[in-house]
Amino acid sequence: MTEESAGGIAKKFLYVNRRAPYGSIYGLESLEVVLIGAAFEQDVSLAFLGDGVFQLTKGQDTKGLEVKNFSPTFRALEDYDVTKLYVEKEALEARGLSAADLVVPVEVVSAQRMAEIMEAQDVILSF
Repeated sequence: MTEESAGGIAKKFLYVNRRAPYGSIYGLESLEVVLIGAAFEQDVSLAFLGDGVFQLTKGQDTKGLEVKNFSPTFRALEDYDVTKLYVEKEALEARGLSAADLVVPVEVVSAQRMAEIMEAQDVILSF
């Protein structure tokens, strides 16, 4: 049975993370939506732009904020077949970070390439 005969062609969903991980609910809510959505959508990607790159940084200490550090949960994405994680190169560089500073493997792409990735999506949800 093909995807088409099973009810339609899978849509491409891109979840865009633009905000720092703490100080609002957007980072954690985005991750939860991705995990739920991945159970239903067959082509799920994540993009991290601006301060959103901080969601992936290693060694986050949230004790002083009295909130749970959810960054280790990004490691579960692979279990949900979410393996396309894109980080904007310019956002990393502007914050003094590199891919080695992140908790999961990502594809670092230029702003131009990120625009191309976004253009190829059927649905984009921004947090």
